[in-house]
Amino acid sequence: MQPKLIAPCGMNCAICWAYLREKNTCPGCRAVDPHMPITCVRCKIKNCGVIKKNKWSRCSTKCEEFPCERLKSLDKRYTTKYGMSMVDNLKAIEKSGIRKFIEAEKRRWIRGDKVFCVHNKKLCKIA
Repeated sequence: MQPKLIAPCGMNCAICWAYLREKNTCPGCRAVDPHMPITCVRCKIKNCGVIKKNKWSRCSTKCEEFPCERLKSLDKRYTTKYGMSMVDNLKAIEKSGIRKFIEAEKRRWIRGDKVFCVHNKKLCKIA
């Protein structure tokens, strides 16, 4: 797991089914790739004007709108369906830093040479 795989919304792309699948893998939300899914290219959070203006790498509690309606909606869906909170991820990154966050993510999601996919909880080969 690498810092570049933490999306602007707080999603850890290294545990996403699209990143872990064997065919047509997603390069992660931060990648600049001509084969990036259109939903990623048009992502409202990735293209947030506040993030760009402040040159932040992700949503921040420093933002007056944190968490914005889009992030709250995404967070509610992921908390309910997958047991993972993007808002909690973002707060943990701000509190302890990206390196400690990634170490905690490794403990949570990696088992040996496999990683649990957040979406289907299956063990997959580490990409």
